[in-house]
Amino acid sequence: MSLAMILPMSAFALVASISPGPVNLVCLTSGTRYPIPQGLMFVTGATLGFVVLFVAVGLGLYSVLTMVPGLTEALRWAGVVFLLYLSWRLLRDDGHLPKGEAPRAPGFITGAMMQWLNPKAWLASASGIAAYTSGGDLQQVMLFAALYLPICWLSLGSWVYAGAFLRRYIQRPTVLVVVNRTLALLLAGSCLFLFFERELLFE
Repeated sequence: MSLAMILPMSAFALVASISPGPVNLVCLTSGTRYPIPQGLMFVTGATLGFVVLFVAVGLGLYSVLTMVPGLTEALRWAGVVFLLYLSWRLLRDDGHLPKGEAPRAPGFITGAMMQWLNPKAWLASASGIAAYTSGGDLQQVMLFAALYLPICWLSLGSWVYAGAFLRRYIQRPTVLVVVNRTLALLLAGSCLFLFFERELLFE
């Protein structure tokens, strides 16, 4: 495949990965509340989870989903429940930064699972595959996935570092409560994406 095709693929991957979405917001929150290595563990899980999803969609999972009655609906509601659970945890947070035996940060498995319940990830996979590959071409799909891997990791990692940067300025619990509640509302609001983008994902 020519460089003329690789560059647009890379640009698409960058825009899709770094633009705000549910996973990006969790990365930002992890940066404000937990040590950077813990946040990057979530990023690694989210990146690998997305790449596996991307390859699966490219090899036909997208078509299989539309053939199984009720599966797309179940996936959509699972995404809603998961996002609302994360929003609820943020909303209940008291604004005190963790010390000592602190609650565990979202980890590798959470990151991987969240991508499979993330409408933005499904839409990015489906639209990217449709725009830049010939359906079912394993070589093209794997090349695109290989480009996505470092771009997605670096993009999500930048959100963790942005959260760590903000942490220096929000040491007061009252300020962190406001930040957490704002992020909680944004995360809950992203559930609307599941409804408004439903036809784009599964038509």
